[in-house]
Amino acid sequence: MKQSIVTRHKVGNIDTWLKGHQDRVKLFSPVVSSFKTFQDTNDPNSVVLVFKDADLDKLGAIINDPKNKEIKERHTVLEPITISLEVSL
Repeated sequence: MKQSIVTRHKVGNIDTWLKGHQDRVKLFSPVVSSFKTFQDTNDPNSVVLVFKDADLDKLGAIINDPKNKEIKERHTVLEPITISLEVSL
């Protein structure tokens, strides 16, 4: 089922991470229709991505795929990566 999914994590260097935007577009575009990027106001190295029309299983597989470790390191992504789902009320 496609849904909105939010991920949150810290980065070692926000400028380096921001420069990797096109890499993230290429990586995630097969399983989401779009995503928006947010930065915490009280911690510039804490970021949030909001994915629209995302497939949780496929997105999770990309995030946790060991072959993507190099891109995470290059973009200074720090674990853990928290994944949150929208709650239907």
